[in-house]
Amino acid sequence: MTNESMRDGALASAVPAGRHVRRRTAIAALSAAAFGALLAAELAGAADFPHKPVRLVIPSAPGGGTDIVARILGQRLGQIWRSPLVVENVSGGATAIGTAAVAKAPADGYTVLMTGVNFTFVPLVRSKLPYDVAGDFEPVMLATQLASLIVVHPSMPVKSLRELIALARARPGEIRYGSGGSGTVIHFSTELFRLAAGIRLLHVPYRGAGPATAAVLGGETQMLITTLAALDPHLQSKKLRALATTGAQRARAAPGVPTAVEAGLPGYTFDNWYGLWAPARTPRAVVQALNEAFNQALAAPEVIERLAAVGVDPVGGPPEKFAAYLAAELARWREVARAADIKAE
Repeated sequence: MTNESMRDGALASAVPAGRHVRRRTAIAALSAAAFGALLAAELAGAADFPHKPVRLVIPSAPGGGTDIVARILGQRLGQIWRSPLVVENVSGGATAIGTAAVAKAPADGYTVLMTGVNFTFVPLVRSKLPYDVAGDFEPVMLATQLASLIVVHPSMPVKSLRELIALARARPGEIRYGSGGSGTVIHFSTELFRLAAGIRLLHVPYRGAGPATAAVLGGETQMLITTLAALDPHLQSKKLRALATTGAQRARAAPGVPTAVEAGLPGYTFDNWYGLWAPARTPRAVVQALNEAFNQALAAPEVIERLAAVGVDPVGGPPEKFAAYLAAELARWREVARAADIKAE
């Protein structure tokens, strides 16, 4: 033992034990006071939230599903807050530009992101992103879900999902399906279907969901999996044939169409969803205030009615529920990308 350590030990033993206890108690009291002051500051900041307009960024062009849901909620939130929710479309970079803008925004709750399930796809198909999905955002709420439909062109000699799967097994790689491009929602959801069914399909990427829908209407492709809202007019006119929905339960807007599980494909469920995020390090009390306001908006009868009209179901719930859901979605789609050999560009 060195002279210095012996001296330190002697000094320590010379100090009464009670003084050590009092020192530790004082430090603990200061720590508790600091934590209390921080919590009080957060609560004070959230008490009058918002005292100016909240900006809700949609990282895609106007008119899409995310945009429609955001504007339905925005109208009700303006009434709840007595302050407008400003919906701003910041498109480009396959949603990366708008998403990055929110990641870099002040963490004060006045800039919020709404995006869809493709939030979990983009990191799998783009090797360089200007944001980190896991580290740059605070989950606020899983807002809504909507099932997709599995449809075929009427010329296809199939009337059920079982028959489609049987035909695909008999003609591996011959049935063509369109998507809005590699790495998009339609691409991932159809590859999940293909893997669950154990079949081979030919992927034909287009420049958006609209052209992919036009392709199956024209018979250029034979099948498509996309949202009910996009397909409903063509089902009514019998230009397309619905075989199944992709949700865990039958879609309220199409109660006569069985789920994929009911139609003979156990284990295949897929929901489009829209969620809300704030920038990382947004105070917990502010995140909670945002969550409570959006939940209140989702519960409004007129909001439920307007969402149902476009085939969308409200979900809601606490931020923790959304965080757990997001983790499961990231793991699920990472496995699909690996199994289907969908590579990052």
